[in-house]
Amino acid sequence: MTTPTPTVVLVHGAFADAAAWIGVIWELRSRGIPVIAPANPLRGLASDAAYVASVVSQIDGPVVLVGHSYGGALITVAGTEENVVGLVYVAAYVLREGESLGELQARFPDSPLTSSLKEWRYPLLDGDSAVEVTIDEAAFPAVFAADVTEDVATVLAAVQRPLATAAFAETASAAAWLTKPSWALVAGADRAINPEVQRYGARRAGAVVVELPDASHAVALSEPTQVAELIRDAVRATSRPAHR
Repeated sequence: MTTPTPTVVLVHGAFADAAAWIGVIWELRSRGIPVIAPANPLRGLASDAAYVASVVSQIDGPVVLVGHSYGGALITVAGTEENVVGLVYVAAYVLREGESLGELQARFPDSPLTSSLKEWRYPLLDGDSAVEVTIDEAAFPAVFAADVTEDVATVLAAVQRPLATAAFAETASAAAWLTKPSWALVAGADRAINPEVQRYGARRAGAVVVELPDASHAVALSEPTQVAELIRDAVRATSRPAHR
């Protein structure tokens, strides 16, 4: 007897949307793997993780959660849902319980992203306002998408979705990798998240690691076959014959 093929749930990160997974989705579905890529609200670690968890909890059968960038922090928390059987981190943050993005990043030299952020304000329901950030459009191609075509990178810069700065200070309420198997892809030429941050988190989680030395932060777009192959490894590993 084998366990059902897990549904892959792809969680995008900041400054992007679910369309960033387009090549990965095609690769997975062409091999018969069910996959969805919900929209990430990008409003804060706790609320975004709760949203991802709500999506997962409504899926019948096992789930492999995949997170890119900030999405990695979300799957770390949402991955505690009972039907999550594996975690895949793609150029992502891998937090421990009680740790924030800011705390993890502070252990390592800043990436060029830090000096390229542009602040915006957005209204809150109570009449107050809060701060969100995007990447300066002129800097976006080099910082986020150095290995995709210039035409695509400039479009991505124009349509990027902002991240609420509150997300940097909130701490993870759980670390699913303590009890769930994990895989990680390190983008070796990432200028948004220092690759050392990625390596550190993956090593701490005991993840199976694949590194693409020349990949940018936009690795899901530039190397969809490689990303999909790692996800397929996770799917295969979590679909093995069940012990009687």
